[in-house]
Amino acid sequence: MPTLQQIKLNPVVNSFIKKGNEFLGAMGFTEHSHRHLNLVSGIASNIIEKLGYPEREAELAAIAGYLHDIGNVVSRNDHGISGAMIVYPILSGMGMPPDETAVVLSAIANHEEQYGQPVNIVAAALILADKSDVHRSRVRNADFATFDIHDRVNYAAENASVWVDTARRAITMDLTIDIEICPVMEYFEIFLTRMMLCRRAAAFLECNFELIINGSKLL
Repeated sequence: MPTLQQIKLNPVVNSFIKKGNEFLGAMGFTEHSHRHLNLVSGIASNIIEKLGYPEREAELAAIAGYLHDIGNVVSRNDHGISGAMIVYPILSGMGMPPDETAVVLSAIANHEEQYGQPVNIVAAALILADKSDVHRSRVRNADFATFDIHDRVNYAAENASVWVDTARRAITMDLTIDIEICPVMEYFEIFLTRMMLCRRAAAFLECNFELIINGSKLL
């Protein structure tokens, strides 16, 4: 059974991740590099571990987190679905059992708010991890005067973290935003559907979803 570290050494995986991030940069999208993938991988795995699921489930969440944006090498549109198709022969060729491959594929294919659903615990953890990565380091546009709303929201985010309270069965997304750059309402303007998906993902894990921005609980 392939591990996360073995997958990280796969040359096809690394080439597709690198090129996909380059292509998104050419279109003006925020960073989707190894930084984002490693962060999402770690958070997804941590959520599974903290909630007491088996160790291999945490490993699958880490793998799904690392691979979830590989479909950007094809297109930004429906990149979760194209990513799942790309990943299937890679994981199968590395000896991952079909049941585990199915879990990872479904998580990758369901991580976007336009069509995604928390169909299993790995998918639920991936959704929460991916949507938590809001930070100014992801903005590639160097000209503040030309920032669109996505640039402003990400650039305004000074800190973002996810906390799992096992006793309360609560998953909390805690953000610090510079409201002089982006008012909180603009965050909700573009991320409301993402937060609703996070709420469904937390519910699938039998947890409540909480959103805290600048110390105030909003969800």
